Amino acid sequence: MPLCSPGPNDMNKVEQKPLVLVIDDEAQIRRLLRVCLEMSDYEVVEAADGSQAIAQAAKCQPDILLLDLGLPDMDGNAVLKRVREFSQAPVMVVSVRRSEAEKIAALDAGANDYITKPFGTGELLARLRVFRRDLRPQAKREVFHSGGLSVDLAARLVKVKDQPVKLTATEYALLLHFVQNAGKVLTHGHLLREIWGVDDLEKTGVLRVYMGYLRDKLEVDPAKPRLFLTEPGVGYRLALCD
Repeated sequence: MPLCSPGPNDMNKVEQKPLVLVIDDEAQIRRLLRVCLEMSDYEVVEAADGSQAIAQAAKCQPDILLLDLGLPDMDGNAVLKRVREFSQAPVMVVSVRRSEAEKIAALDAGANDYITKPFGTGELLARLRVFRRDLRPQAKREVFHSGGLSVDLAARLVKVKDQPVKLTATEYALLLHFVQNAGKVLTHGHLLREIWGVDDLEKTGVLRVYMGYLRDKLEVDPAKPRLFLTEPGVGYRLALCD
């Protein structure tokens, strides 16, 4: 099992190659991910079960974790909760479990994103690039850009293709939360708690209405949204576009 070797350059990992911890009990999957990631300028360490994963996460302090839920010694969500006790590194769940309930449970346990097996390596790498952008040290970003959308956080000014757009207080609060979590899947329950302060999933109709408002006002083509993407049965994600 490959192990990390912490050394004096650990503090410079962000400037070098991001370190990814691959957690999966199938050696073939770990090998596939290692080849894919190393070819894309990542360093990789591995863990074959939950106990190894927790130990590696604590020892190596990886920049990103890829986590399978079906581990031989404990459930992946239990691993995720343990890791979240000492690390806020982004976690991508990579699992065969496809049910909405499983995805929601993983995201609520602290995962940042979820992709199901079998997956395309292109999609996986694209989602990891979102994590990788967050790893780069940068001055505090006052203006958010994605596609034709720009949000001046200091001035609370929203534009689409340089044209100002007026939002209600609730619409802006919802948009701001997406901006603060750009690229991440946000569950229905999470958004209802953060914006409306309720836990009743029967209120998702309200959320759906406000997502329609944002798309109508901020998407170039609301019928074919490129920014505010639906994760069926789970929630929504603000995409990062050129």
